[in-house]
Amino acid sequence: MNDNITTTPGDTEDIGAAVREGRAVRVAASYRIAVSDESLNFRPVTISVPVPLGRQILTAAGLAPIDEFSLFAILPSGDFEDIRLDETFDLRAKGAERFVTFRSDRDFHLTLNDHELRWGKPTISGRALRTLANPSDDQVVYLEVRGGEDRLVEPCELIDLTKPGVERFFTAPRPTFEIIVNARPKTVTGPDVTFEQIVQLAFPGAHNPDVVFSISYRHAASKPPSGELGAGGRVQVKNGTVFNVTRTTQS
Repeated sequence: MNDNITTTPGDTEDIGAAVREGRAVRVAASYRIAVSDESLNFRPVTISVPVPLGRQILTAAGLAPIDEFSLFAILPSGDFEDIRLDETFDLRAKGAERFVTFRSDRDFHLTLNDHELRWGKPTISGRALRTLANPSDDQVVYLEVRGGEDRLVEPCELIDLTKPGVERFFTAPRPTFEIIVNARPKTVTGPDVTFEQIVQLAFPGAHNPDVVFSISYRHAASKPPSGELGAGGRVQVKNGTVFNVTRTTQS
């Protein structure tokens, strides 16, 4: 046995903790990994061997019948690795703690930040792409458009993966837009701005509760491109979107 591996009989080794701490996986009675379906809501799963078969991971996750599911490991690089039912996966050597399952016998290829992904559904949401990319708060996901302008992918958007070719996605800083608020140019990080943001741009600082704000806009990227923006609402802007903000005091 390797002298650098600590044996902890009767214990559960957390593969994710070992990865984050940059240490070797300890020998233990069981091993904790994280498994999700296509929603990417990961949940802890415990397995009894460090080199399980694909079918053992699916069984430990409570999925049945297992021959209706496909299984992928998310490698530290961000790439997806397909795991067949009777193929082994070494939890100690791969450094992977997260696994994604699909109730499907077909997978679709895409790339995200130059990492190859395999997805078991014909569509993927912007929210799933963001979860997989794990970008910083000031970054968003784009779809690469060959020969055209790359397109921002909204969280609620579904991208069709059945088209010919491999869809390519990447993360980049959230775009900025020049807008006009009460006849003054302002720069915002978009594409969505909220009622509260526009109020602060027009009238910075704290406000008394008896003050009421009204906002109208035009030349927006949203549909319709003009209208009223209410408290708690948001609108999609573009360069040149105009906002008019008025404030009144309730008597």
